[in-house]
Amino acid sequence: MTENTANNLQSMRRTNAAAVLGALRGGGVMTATDLIENTGLARATVITVCDDLLRAGWLRELESRRPVHSYQKGRPARRFEFNAGAGCVLGIDVGAGKTTVLVVDLKGRTLAKSATAFARFPMPAAERTEVVNQTALSALEAAGLPAHSVLAVGVGIAATVDRNRNILHDQESWGTFDIGLPKALKEKHGWPVLLENDANLAALAERWCGAAVGIDDLAVILAGERLGAGLIESGRLLHGSRGGAGEMAYLEMLDGVGSTDGIANLARQWGAEAVDKGLITSLQDRAEGSARNITAEMVFQAASDGDTTAVQILDRISARMARVIATLGTIFNPQLVVIGGAVATSASVMLKAIEEELPQLTATPPDVVFSPLGDIIVSLGAARLALDHVEENALDLDLRAAS
Repeated sequence: MTENTANNLQSMRRTNAAAVLGALRGGGVMTATDLIENTGLARATVITVCDDLLRAGWLRELESRRPVHSYQKGRPARRFEFNAGAGCVLGIDVGAGKTTVLVVDLKGRTLAKSATAFARFPMPAAERTEVVNQTALSALEAAGLPAHSVLAVGVGIAATVDRNRNILHDQESWGTFDIGLPKALKEKHGWPVLLENDANLAALAERWCGAAVGIDDLAVILAGERLGAGLIESGRLLHGSRGGAGEMAYLEMLDGVGSTDGIANLARQWGAEAVDKGLITSLQDRAEGSARNITAEMVFQAASDGDTTAVQILDRISARMARVIATLGTIFNPQLVVIGGAVATSASVMLKAIEEELPQLTATPPDVVFSPLGDIIVSLGAARLALDHVEENALDLDLRAAS
């Protein structure tokens, strides 16, 4: 057998295994006949694949049953079920101020969440890595699972990551996230760790279980402190030659924008400016007269209560976001733009103003929605990345060791 033939056969085995796993993951208990109908594979192939996956621990074979009044001869049909509890993955968001960890089973269900604030930023790499490690162990404890049940770990960071999972150091802030986390977690627990940009993971999360399910062309903007976008085109996550697709530093040169400051950042800045200038606004009382006490939540709440100054601040942010989205509509032409992050729920009040402004700025305005995923958007995307890795390598994993 030539090397090419062997590689083709291995690739076919992986493809067939992925098809059977996909059918069982969403289909409950199924027979070989059910799997043939769902996958289009031949009976012999389905049986072979199921036996392979049974040996690896991916499936459970249930007791065969025949209807009470059946007169069918021979063995009753074999019945298979996806073994969602044979292992788990972790989705980790490593931000500037805190880390959030989700434990997710093999069907994509979240089992537990744990979050820990960093004492300071930047923080020595070893200390920061240990905070992430302890947060992960706390999440596993809450899920009632041991460390050896983890099959893969996805990690999102606010830095550009290339196709080889290396962090670029072109900007100083990106380098602060290069703390050796993959090596540390591998050495401590044997976990394979996949690094990815946080906005890219947000895009994976939205397409998986958020506002963009079924959408193949979309942009997801993380819009809290700094703006960054994850781009999906024809169902594929775009990285660019060095991982920089979706980076938004160009906004510094865009008239009417001028920086990558995000919605929460601007609301806080402009709210503080209003207090410093002594404008008549309820923000004075909310912040007890000190601009340093202003938060984005105060501005959104004041606007909701009809405060004129706060409403004007949100109008300015809306006009600015419309320009940002218009650039994506013109250059990338997505069907949908999702605005995500912890600020998304509060900022959704700006949607109407953004939608009214967009057609004046681009001939191809995308649909715009705010994410329903809240502050776990990056962790969910990281879990999806880990699940994809596990599924792609299903035949190489012995889940019985993780159980």
